Amino acid sequence: MEHKLNDQEINKRNKLQRLQTENKDPFVITKFQRNFNTASFKTAFEKFSKEELHENNSSILLAGRIMAIRQTFGVIKDFYGQVQFYINKKKHEEVFNIFSKDIDIGDIVGVEGTPMKTNTGEITININKITLLSKSLKPLPEKWHGLQDEELRARHRYIDLIMNEESMKTFVTRSLILKEVRNYMDGLGYLEVETPVLHPILGGAAAKPFITHHNALDRNYYLRVATELPLKQLIVGGFEKVYEIGRIFRNEGMDATHNPEFTTIEAYEAFISMWEVMELIEGIFKHIATKLNKLKITYKEKEIDFTQPFKRINMLDFIKEKTNIDFNQMSDAEAIKLAKERKIELKAHEITKGHVINLFFEHYCEHECIQPTFVYGHPIEVSPLAKKNPKDPRYTDRFELFIVGKEFANAFSELNDPIDQLERFKQQLSERKLGNEEANEIDHNFVEALEYGMPPTGGLGIGIDRVVMLFTNQEVIRNVLLFPHMKDEK
Repeated sequence: MEHKLNDQEINKRNKLQRLQTENKDPFVITKFQRNFNTASFKTAFEKFSKEELHENNSSILLAGRIMAIRQTFGVIKDFYGQVQFYINKKKHEEVFNIFSKDIDIGDIVGVEGTPMKTNTGEITININKITLLSKSLKPLPEKWHGLQDEELRARHRYIDLIMNEESMKTFVTRSLILKEVRNYMDGLGYLEVETPVLHPILGGAAAKPFITHHNALDRNYYLRVATELPLKQLIVGGFEKVYEIGRIFRNEGMDATHNPEFTTIEAYEAFISMWEVMELIEGIFKHIATKLNKLKITYKEKEIDFTQPFKRINMLDFIKEKTNIDFNQMSDAEAIKLAKERKIELKAHEITKGHVINLFFEHYCEHECIQPTFVYGHPIEVSPLAKKNPKDPRYTDRFELFIVGKEFANAFSELNDPIDQLERFKQQLSERKLGNEEANEIDHNFVEALEYGMPPTGGLGIGIDRVVMLFTNQEVIRNVLLFPHMKDEK
């Protein structure tokens, strides 16, 4: 459908056509040499008085987007902030004519001038030359209201970044979080690696996959739902500390905390258990909080304190604390009966006590984890890749980290018994036949790798997007994704 131009768009195109006719086409310019950005300009000259700057002839070359125009004044914005500029109409009449005749809000320009302060003390560039570098052919949203609609902000992220300073800060913070996670892991001697995005076998997590076709090999592949199995094969191969930060793809629902394409870090270390992994995860979160100067934050009106030790609690004990129900000595039949009495829906593949325990935790306990809380001791039915607890093989040495009622990390002492692993995979196939689309397939290559011997290993997975949401106080995941998936516009 052809877009019908409005009056502002027509006017902008007419200006561009006139400039091109006059041999002033901004789009032929390839470079503008800058010696300042908005932040470095302010840092260099804000400390001087108006009188001192009157005598200062420092040459300023700065470029950015025009955000406001008011007679002989304007505001220019770049990545680092924005600053006011001024044109002395009497002294620079030709420059003012170019400014008033050729340039609109939204255009990208280069300016040259000297520093000054206005009568109100605002640091300003007193310009003697302005160069149009790119013509904006669409008007920006109205200044005071900006771009407030969250769906439009996500769909047109570039406008959101132009108009909303807080949005820009969110994504700068995201980049900083990724940087600091890497710094922390590298500092502990972990090696960053890359593993395939296309997997021949569905495995590494309970998730519904995307499927694509490899033409050269004439076979279907899954977009990875986790990086776990290849990373553990590297532990078999002799690496002792590895991690990967990368995109994961799960063909599931979209809501405030889920997007089908998201970022995780997974890390594995030989010769440690889940208890050492707890220390590692707590260290990662406290490192991020320290670097962001956010050891105490408010999220959804809840104060989170990263200066305190993270709470640790067994899943069965947690359920008993909240419901006064002790599943430990209960049979499968008794657990299933209890679930039905509590009106907790069980799917066909969930007719076991282990699944009931997990559902009771999700229903009665998960939302209670406001401060950082490690919940450990998951049933074996929901933990196909975790090592059995040596004291009670019905449960695994697995834990999850919850903050403000949401899962942020999943970790365990890795299952390294190839015979047990094969049996777990077979159990997953049984669940798949009962309708569990998220069940793992049997990865015979992975089982074969385990047969060569994998040392006792601790592993973790952390959802980076949720970490960014937490530290930027965002309640919707698409607000921390530069380009989230969206429904088609109607």
